[in-house]
Amino acid sequence: MRITTFPLGVLETNSYLLDNGQKALAIDVGGDPAPVLDFLKKEGLDLEAILVTHRHFDHQYGIAALQKETDAPAYVPAGDDPIAGTELSQGGMWGMPLVPPFKATPFASSLSLASFRPEVLLTPGHSPGAVAFYFPEEGCVFSGDTLFYHSMGRTDFAMGDQAALLDSITRVLFALPDKTAVYPGHGLATSIGEERNHNPYIGDFASRP
Repeated sequence: MRITTFPLGVLETNSYLLDNGQKALAIDVGGDPAPVLDFLKKEGLDLEAILVTHRHFDHQYGIAALQKETDAPAYVPAGDDPIAGTELSQGGMWGMPLVPPFKATPFASSLSLASFRPEVLLTPGHSPGAVAFYFPEEGCVFSGDTLFYHSMGRTDFAMGDQAALLDSITRVLFALPDKTAVYPGHGLATSIGEERNHNPYIGDFASRP
C-alpha cells in the first residue's frame, strides 16, 4: 500500500492518500484537494472513500470539493456528533473560514470497505469521538491529532479531556507494536516505539528521573 502525504489548508493538516495501484482512500482532507485530485488523475486511481479521524474544522475543509469530483462517501466518527454543529467542527472560530457542507456518513467502531481493511481504534481526548485508523498488515496507524512526533494533542477545546487522551495513547496506541509507523494529523511521521521511548510528555521518557 502506497501512502502519499498532502499538507493542506491554513493549518497544514496532513491529508493522506492511500492506494493499491487501482483504488485509493483519503484520510483527513484538510484543505483544497486540488493536489489530491491531480494525483488521482495522474495515477489513474479511483477514490473509494474519505475517512475522518475527528470532526475538527481543519480536518474537513476539502471534503465537499473532493466529494463533488469523486462521489466518494465520507465516513465520520459518530462519537463526535456532540461537536458537529459547533464552530469547532463547522469553522468560523479564530476568523477561520467555514467548512463547506458535505455528506457525512457516521460510523461507530468499525468500517467495512471493499478494498481496504482499517481497524478503527477509539482514541477520545482531543475530541470526544476521535479515532485512529490502524492497518496491521502494513504496520501503520493514522493517529489524527491524538499522537504527534514527540508531542500529543491539545485538550483545551470544547469537550477535550486530558485524562482520556492520555489513556488513548498509553492504553490503545502504545499497545501497538513498536515498529508501527505513526502518521499524525500535523507534522512529522514517527513510530510507536519512538514515542514510547522519547516522547517528553508520555511513555517511558516522561517517567525518567
